[in-house]
Amino acid sequence: MTTDTPEPVFTPRYSPTPGNFTTVPFGQTPSQTVGPYLHIGLPWPDGPDVVPPGTAGRVGVSITVIDGSGSPVSDAMIETWQADAAGRFDHAADPRGRAAPSPHGCRGFGRAVADETGTATIYTVKPGALPAEDGRTEAPHIDVGIFARGMLERLVTRVYFPDETEANAVDPVLSTVPVERRPALIADSVPGGYHLRVVVQDENGLETPFFLL
Repeated sequence: MTTDTPEPVFTPRYSPTPGNFTTVPFGQTPSQTVGPYLHIGLPWPDGPDVVPPGTAGRVGVSITVIDGSGSPVSDAMIETWQADAAGRFDHAADPRGRAAPSPHGCRGFGRAVADETGTATIYTVKPGALPAEDGRTEAPHIDVGIFARGMLERLVTRVYFPDETEANAVDPVLSTVPVERRPALIADSVPGGYHLRVVVQDENGLETPFFLL
């Protein structure tokens, strides 16, 4: 016995133009949470050393990542990028032109993994101020990317310095943050450098300000 039941027809989710596979309008590829896998290949031995050991003016900048329940995020990883001590970049994209690093060996980029207290530390020099649009000036700061469990996208924030009160007051980026939240981006002075406490996923108004890129 036979039936005339038609075969089911499956329509592709993304329909390409016939004869040209390059026209498939794929959606955005999802990111993957860092999870415990960052330890496989992301850290490297000198990752925390934005400047080499022994560099004049070298300081430690530590960042402690705390989750919404107040617990340390011990599997967090931070990436930092910054100008050198003269406020310049050894990169062709700097509109002022590429400049040799000051001090010598400053690479402007760091990567460090948090310990059991949720704290990761980089070793760097305090960056110089940067020119901004409309003749304004950005206060010395370090950009920070945070990767951790459950995050499909990195969080991006900044570290400003407590001894730059006047520059911080007119910084065009810090000025976009509500006045009462600005202290959350200003590090504390500690022996040997600076420290910032970063709070993520907090529902009590204590979450650190983060920026969209």
